[in-house]
Amino acid sequence: MANPFVHVELQTGDPEISKKFYSGMFDWTLEEIPGMDYTIIKVGDGTGGGIMKKPVADMPDIWLPYILVDDVAASTKKALTLGATICKDVTEVPDMGWFSVITDPAGATFGLWQSKAM
Repeated sequence: MANPFVHVELQTGDPEISKKFYSGMFDWTLEEIPGMDYTIIKVGDGTGGGIMKKPVADMPDIWLPYILVDDVAASTKKALTLGATICKDVTEVPDMGWFSVITDPAGATFGLWQSKAM
């Protein structure tokens, strides 16, 4: 399938409570990323994700899906021409890839992801 969902990220005001809840609720393995305040969610088969402290204190806790693209910069520009708002422009995650965060014209927010392995 072209452009699958590849990562789902929980942005929360209290990552520790969220990690305790989700590791108890599901058979997920949580792996801390040293020096990043980021926790990877490994689910086995299927799309994994992450847990992080939300970047803006007064925003609600959300699950943010990421969609795989071949070229995150070109896809971000394309979204802008289609009426999207760019919430976070293309940003590198060292040794992993690049992402951007976009809100579509109807108000739904999602991320784009380009892996360095591509």
